[in-house]
Amino acid sequence: MSMTVRVQLSIMMFLQFFVWGAYYVTMGTYLDAIGFDGGQIGAVYGCMALASIISPFFVGMIADRFFSAQLVMGVLHLLGGGIMWYVSGVQDPTTFYWAFLAYTITYAPTLALVNAISFNQMEDPGKEFPNIRVMGTIGWIIAGLAITLVLSKMYNTGDVSVEATAIPLKMAAICSLILGAYSFLLPNTPPKPTDKPISIGDILGLEALSLMKDRSFLIFTIGSILVCIPLAFYYTFANLFFNESGMEGVAGKMSMGQMSEIVFMVLMPFFFKRLGVKKMLLIGMLAWVARYVLFAYGNADSMVMMFYAGILLHGICYDFFFVTGQIYVDNEAPKEIQASAQGFVALITYGVGMFIGAWACGKIVGIYTAEDGSHAWQTIWLIPAGMAFAVVVLFALLFKDKPIEEDA
Repeated sequence: MSMTVRVQLSIMMFLQFFVWGAYYVTMGTYLDAIGFDGGQIGAVYGCMALASIISPFFVGMIADRFFSAQLVMGVLHLLGGGIMWYVSGVQDPTTFYWAFLAYTITYAPTLALVNAISFNQMEDPGKEFPNIRVMGTIGWIIAGLAITLVLSKMYNTGDVSVEATAIPLKMAAICSLILGAYSFLLPNTPPKPTDKPISIGDILGLEALSLMKDRSFLIFTIGSILVCIPLAFYYTFANLFFNESGMEGVAGKMSMGQMSEIVFMVLMPFFFKRLGVKKMLLIGMLAWVARYVLFAYGNADSMVMMFYAGILLHGICYDFFFVTGQIYVDNEAPKEIQASAQGFVALITYGVGMFIGAWACGKIVGIYTAEDGSHAWQTIWLIPAGMAFAVVVLFALLFKDKPIEEDA
């Protein structure tokens, strides 16, 4: 891969995740500020999970077969940028929900398309892709820092944090339009020639269901769905929680989680060699328990380090569970169905698990919201901590005979 192509792909990956990070972290705070209740906020965050379930159909039936990936991505981001700009001006919960769902349906397929475009240009994906993909994480970090260090100073919002306004959504819309235009300049990634008829099973990765015959994979699948339910609490309500707790510059400070993710990604080979798959998965789950307990008992004053520790645990929370899980699936699945297996796991985690989690956390936060709009945050955070701990115990008991290979 030439240096020119490397730079092109790096910019693409940076912008792709800058768009997501620009609105996703702060949107819960904004929705609360314009009067959405907990259930409505949870429903909006569930849109991305729904879109993740729908997107394989779009990519598998259209992008992979009829059009070049970079052209499809360009059209989707241009369309998505326009929809997001419209969303930023909507305050009615029902209209916002359907408009935002439309936006996520344009964005979710592009997560697969950026990977397809990248892999198509690489001679050695194992070596080259991590260096490209890390630019996405950096893009997410820069988006958070931009909100805290740039937007908050550019716009005078009085006593209201910029995170409680629609300005981050507008930033995401503008960046999406830029990425849409830029996509047409990317290296060509033509559709794959094939005479094989389209099947829903192929699109959803249902060939991987055969792996369920293996007890280890079955337990891993069930555990993945269950643990994603408490995980949704963080993505949906952490920014609102920190803002209500009195922390300043929250978006920028939450980006420390992605910084931690980069560090632990680099260290993962070291941990794999010494811990193995099962212990890595369990540690990843336990990190979510610890994170929520830290949030429950920390504060923005004397115990603010508990907040920072919870944010910095993101590297272990994400890498030790999701990345380890992806590697486990790649090792377990026969070569001919590896892609289907990865697609299936993405569907049940980012799709099914996160959708249930977004719905559940919205309902629970709604229950623990007082008439004046205040939230019983300590109780709220202890609920997903208990959920995650229950999954850890279940996972450990089912795996007590060590059915997962310890070799990484």
